[in-house]
Amino acid sequence: MIPVADRRANIFGYRFLLTAVILLSVASAAPGANGAPSTVRSTVDRVIDKAGRQIRIASPFHRIISLYGAHTENLFALGLDEEIVGVSRHEVFPDAALAKPVFSYHDDPERFLAATPDLVLIRPMIDRGYPQLVARLEKSGITVVSLQPGSITEMYRYWETLGRLTGRLAQAREMVRRFKQAAMDFRQTVQSVSPRKKVYFEAVHSKMKTFAPQSMPIFLLETVGGEYAASGAQSVRGTNIAAFGKERILAAGPTIDVYLAQYGVMNRPRLEDIYNEPGFQVIKAVRNSDVYLIDESIVSRPTFRLLNGMLEIGVRLYPGIFCAEGADILRSASQGRPDLLSPPPPCPRKQKEVHY
Repeated sequence: MIPVADRRANIFGYRFLLTAVILLSVASAAPGANGAPSTVRSTVDRVIDKAGRQIRIASPFHRIISLYGAHTENLFALGLDEEIVGVSRHEVFPDAALAKPVFSYHDDPERFLAATPDLVLIRPMIDRGYPQLVARLEKSGITVVSLQPGSITEMYRYWETLGRLTGRLAQAREMVRRFKQAAMDFRQTVQSVSPRKKVYFEAVHSKMKTFAPQSMPIFLLETVGGEYAASGAQSVRGTNIAAFGKERILAAGPTIDVYLAQYGVMNRPRLEDIYNEPGFQVIKAVRNSDVYLIDESIVSRPTFRLLNGMLEIGVRLYPGIFCAEGADILRSASQGRPDLLSPPPPCPRKQKEVHY
């Protein structure tokens, strides 16, 4: 028979061992610096791009060619001026990007190789259309990563992916935090507005297409208090563009308070195109001269400057509110980094009646 003192010692020892095992299990599952369990390292050391490539990050990439303007903007926002050794042909922001060597997916691969990049950032359109270039770069030992988010949630992950690739994860997460805070500030600014203005947002005028409800432009619109007039639009092939059609636009016309149209390199609508479109006089916004063009680079590109797009849309919808408060939200979001955003435009006066 085991003495009472020995039994107590055994029980104490068992309890101590059990407690130690539990504490070790909890520690192994505790969040690391990135909020994930510390034993799970794949989210830190590896990223998966749009083409399904798994890129292991042994060390930050430091010679980068960006073939998409959004990548370029975001790299500069992360403070990677020196690491960027080439940019695309259609750069618009920041000014420092215009001084970088220009590359195109039409170029001979040897031109890329001469620049000795260790990372070339592309988007899916380039992957699909120019597989020979991509294959040649990869065969030469250059890492190619294809990225392009389709929604705001995907954009946050995309920023963090760029941060992981370049050793700037903390800066990327700070961008996400400030963007979310600014979006919340915009929402709160119009919290009491009622009724909300109903808005049609044109994506491609020649084809009468709009944006999918989950797209970034519609996120911006709804953040600043707009009610989307084409909420039933169906996405085309899983993209941010949605089919709607002229008949449905005209059917909703009497209720559309504001008509917005994006413009850019591949889509150049003019105000007169919209005002003179046959049948568009049934649209309330057309009759009241509330039709506006918006630069696609601040509403469709997944960059910090989407906050510029929020402000511009906001002043078109509710100038009395956003002309007074919108610029302050942008100043707070930039936090001493004016290079992250375009200067807010002067608050526009309402257009006079337009005749074309």
